[in-house]
Amino acid sequence: MINQKFYEEAQNLADARKISVEDVYEIFKNSLVNAYKKMYGNTSCRVEFKPEKSAILLYSVRRVVDELNKVDESAEAKEEDNIAEILLEDAKKHKASAKVGDIIEYQENIKEFNRTAALASKSVTNQGVKTKQREIAYDHFKGLENEMVNATIVNENEKYFILDLGFSAYSTLSKSEIANGEVLGIGSNVKVYIKSVEKTQKDPKITVSRSDKQLVIRLMEEFIPEIKEGIIEIKGIARDAGDRTKIAICSNDDNVDAIGSCVGEGGARIREVVNALGGEKIDLYKWSEDPEELITNSLQPANVTKVLNIDPKTKSSKVVVPDEHLSLAIGKAGQNVKLAVQSCGWKIDIMPVSEAYEKDLLI
Repeated sequence: MINQKFYEEAQNLADARKISVEDVYEIFKNSLVNAYKKMYGNTSCRVEFKPEKSAILLYSVRRVVDELNKVDESAEAKEEDNIAEILLEDAKKHKASAKVGDIIEYQENIKEFNRTAALASKSVTNQGVKTKQREIAYDHFKGLENEMVNATIVNENEKYFILDLGFSAYSTLSKSEIANGEVLGIGSNVKVYIKSVEKTQKDPKITVSRSDKQLVIRLMEEFIPEIKEGIIEIKGIARDAGDRTKIAICSNDDNVDAIGSCVGEGGARIREVVNALGGEKIDLYKWSEDPEELITNSLQPANVTKVLNIDPKTKSSKVVVPDEHLSLAIGKAGQNVKLAVQSCGWKIDIMPVSEAYEKDLLI
């Protein structure tokens, strides 16, 4: 029997597929209407759910006429807007007081649908549920564009990890996006940044990243409340994903130390961010509206002797550093100065003190 265990199974299905039980009812109703159409050639019916009585009621809906009209098959005539007709003499079998022009309803026995109705019930777990899941997943993740979410690695190949994002949605993550030395595998939980969500004919296309610098910003917001609250502001950020990130920060409250708050007691706060990035190094420095101070801070951990030739129009400068700090200021493969330039927004030309004296740039 169709409706004996329907309500229990409908709730189980809703829980398993993370959709509402009302969605399951609607999907089943549509399936039942399709089954009705196969049997009667029209969709002039009404389905009523009565969970309190563990019943599903199906009614045929008819307009009483004294002569059957030819079905209007024009493009303007929408089947769902048309009510099927019934002759007066047949209508009186269902309602003795029926008269021409009345709209009557009479109950159908769902059991009589036999195989057709059984197939309609089975379709609940097929296309209808899948379609509803896709709609829910798209709406959920579209609202999370440009945000960070937790994901679980459920599979992998040579180039990609397959991620379960929840809500029956999946995405891929290139192995090139993980940090150097980070060990991930099936079952690992990772935080990813949702770059875009697109609707497709099938499942939503969700593009995620662990290399986007916005992921670092979201992690800073999660582990450092003052950033989430706007007390501390991230003014500039540059990243070599998986290796190093350099961040310029400032405090909007004179009583709050930006660097200290972000680092946390014993480095606890920034360690949370580093761990979530698989060990990627994080350099923090204080933002300043004074170009000389800003440029000096951006090159940390290197010391700066003097900032010369500051040009606000081209936002360029020449920086003199101690000879022994030249390699530190430039960084391996130029990384430190590159990240400094990208995060502070100023071009930086570095030279050692010895060269500056040779060119009479220092007295």
